[in-house]
Amino acid sequence: MALLSDGRYNEAEELFVQMMETRERVLGEEHPDMLTSMANLASTYRNQGRWKEAEELGVQVMETSSRVIGEEHPRTLMAMGNLAFTFKSQSRNDEAILLMETCFQLRKRILGDRHPETESSLETLTGWQLENMECRSCVIPKYRLG
Repeated sequence: MALLSDGRYNEAEELFVQMMETRERVLGEEHPDMLTSMANLASTYRNQGRWKEAEELGVQVMETSSRVIGEEHPRTLMAMGNLAFTFKSQSRNDEAILLMETCFQLRKRILGDRHPETESSLETLTGWQLENMECRSCVIPKYRLG
């Protein structure tokens, strides 16, 4: 995680892959710690601009987490938020907003209005919605009347 935080993505990737392989062998592919390793690797891919790999792992983490620990578990919601960021990074704004909206609503119901993760989701969602509205208004042709 320190390497990831320092922006040393190639080194972080190498260690995350090793950790993931070890956890898969020792704990199994659906163990929550294994899913955390996968999520960390997906985050590394996202930071490297490797969208396809980040998305594939992100979807796998979210779906497996939902099935194994429950769709309302905070780790599943974290995976959902991370996948929304992956969509946003690819300019897939509508998908990102829809997924972040779902994440926010679930966090609000489960964690409460004032939980930091709920507030962060709302802040992100609001920013993306405003940005999306601004972008759409930029492409609407302006017509002169009369």
